[in-house]
Amino acid sequence: MTEYYTNNPALHYQSIKDSGLSLDLTRGKPSPEQLDLSNGLLTLPGLDYVDSSGVDSRNYGGLDGLPEMKKLFADILEVEPQEIIVGGNSSLTLMANCLSWACLFGFPESDAPWIQENNRKFICPVPGYDRHFGITEHLGFTLIGVDMTDDGPNMNQVESIVMSDSSVKGIWCVPKYSNPTGACYCDETVHRLAYMTTAAKDFRILWDNAYAEHHLTDNPPSLANILQECRSAGNENRVLEFASTSKMTFPGAGVSALAAGSQNIAWCKKHIGAQSIGPDKINQLRHLQLIPNVDALRIHMEQHRHLVKPKFDMVIQVLEQQLGDSGIAHWTNPKGGYFISLDVQPGSAKRVIQLAAEAGVALTSAGAPFPYGNDPQDCNIRIAPTFASLEEVESATRALCACILLANSERQD
Repeated sequence: MTEYYTNNPALHYQSIKDSGLSLDLTRGKPSPEQLDLSNGLLTLPGLDYVDSSGVDSRNYGGLDGLPEMKKLFADILEVEPQEIIVGGNSSLTLMANCLSWACLFGFPESDAPWIQENNRKFICPVPGYDRHFGITEHLGFTLIGVDMTDDGPNMNQVESIVMSDSSVKGIWCVPKYSNPTGACYCDETVHRLAYMTTAAKDFRILWDNAYAEHHLTDNPPSLANILQECRSAGNENRVLEFASTSKMTFPGAGVSALAAGSQNIAWCKKHIGAQSIGPDKINQLRHLQLIPNVDALRIHMEQHRHLVKPKFDMVIQVLEQQLGDSGIAHWTNPKGGYFISLDVQPGSAKRVIQLAAEAGVALTSAGAPFPYGNDPQDCNIRIAPTFASLEEVESATRALCACILLANSERQD
């Protein structure tokens, strides 16, 4: 950290503010260059609208998806094709539907619909994914925060909560490259989630494996198979696993999937069948023509990594240069995913984000990765570097560092 930064944070901040920046690091969106990798979808499937088994993708039917698409997601999630239901472009919709159906009808082993539980609760590892928390808040759950560690949620906290309270109905999990910390669940965490004793016999793990193939290193960490672990524990119904191509192809026109054991699959298909005659099979088919199997997918994702990794490296490089010896901020260095989690001094995050906004750098709202948007320490900031150009990422991160230094100097005055 230079002497200039140390002694003149207000002056340096003003120079950045005067430079007229207009940069956005708010959401984890693919860049235009990443989207270009899938432009072939715009001309597919052409007149080739029949899949390899003879299914005419233009017509009704195929409630749980084309067989080849079920196989692709099964290979991604390490399950069997019959354990897959293929949905529309949004895995969040699948998650919201499953929880809505649980509230209206209950799960197969439920004594009553969840909505009859007056104070139903859901566990939220924090910092975590704001849209997850928004679904359960919208459905009337009380949200319970537990600490996120480098190995996943603090399992001592989780086990203590679920063991004694039958109104605790589930937990949100992003097990690989968790949003926003980049944490990957270790084998012990997956095992304990599968085997833990829960007071609610219809407890559910919503396992959002959104970043299963979004690596930033040559040797990505492994993830234990949650469905297999739950099955071994005698709790096959406990987990509902989700994934999508949203950040692999087009976020607004991708394909999603749900993986689960046989009872949950039958339960989902029953409720899907009441609201749909079949999914968008043409979109599934064109995805299969662009990415026919998991090997082709991994080649495609390597192209994404080539575009994304330099931006993550730039954020880490600038943070280390400007703040590394200051002791006033700490950050993650993820091996995959879409985010970097930055912790500033307690009580400072809102001020840092305000200063950044006034300097022309938009960041995710302070508190967003916490239930009800409330970070009790007011210290966490989520950085989303993928959408901006490399030059913009550098400028935005340098501006962010200036804001952190200024906010810290204000606290000391």
